[in-house]
Amino acid sequence: MDLKRRIPLLRWSVWRMATAQRNIVTTGQIGDGREAAAVDYVLSNARAGDVDDVLATIDRFAYEKSILINVGDEKGLILDAAVRRADPALALELGTYCGYGALRIARAAPRARVFSVELADANAANARRIWAHAGVADRVTCVVGTIGDGGRTLDALANEHGFDSGTLDFVFIDHDKDAYLDDLTSIMERGWLKPGAIAVADNVRIPGAPKYREYMRRQQGKLWNTVEHKAHLEYQSLISDLVLESQWLGPASS
Repeated sequence: MDLKRRIPLLRWSVWRMATAQRNIVTTGQIGDGREAAAVDYVLSNARAGDVDDVLATIDRFAYEKSILINVGDEKGLILDAAVRRADPALALELGTYCGYGALRIARAAPRARVFSVELADANAANARRIWAHAGVADRVTCVVGTIGDGGRTLDALANEHGFDSGTLDFVFIDHDKDAYLDDLTSIMERGWLKPGAIAVADNVRIPGAPKYREYMRRQQGKLWNTVEHKAHLEYQSLISDLVLESQWLGPASS
């Protein structure tokens, strides 16, 4: 384990992840079956109803079996701290993958309702199995769709799940990097963000979300206050990454 953490780029699964970017964008999965394998590993090895053990088991799979593209253990601590600062009653995640990020949010905010938007049915099914095993399925919901689908998913969140003006306390953005800014803008235009709400964006350096980062720099002290957290790409220690934590200064969003 220690050797793998020190020199992770020697692992085949890291290189496989790096060559799978097109498949990730179109299907939400790396494409070699590791996501389903991770779910099976969790259900076989993690204690049912124990969120901590489920998260630790996912991390163990990612270190010892195959890299996963969820936020991971190091950057997960940044996410946890931001969630606790927001103390959300309502949280939204963009990009469910295997359900790891939403599970961290649910653990850090035990009173929150957590909704996660995911483009891939297969990922949604995997995440729901993990959430059920962890015992949080009653307050974590996956909505299949995308924010950029012409309003259908946004309307579903509003009409079916109670998203309304000033109700959203926390947003975790960890999906298609090119969509970060457009999707956050769409949420802002709905007026859902509560003043003081926090948005956390993963992978801002690698694979990179330059438009989002530049927007947050331009809006510093205006619409948003942003802190850039230096970290490493998930489940390795050689490639640096950035996590942006931004506090909404609203209420005006346009």
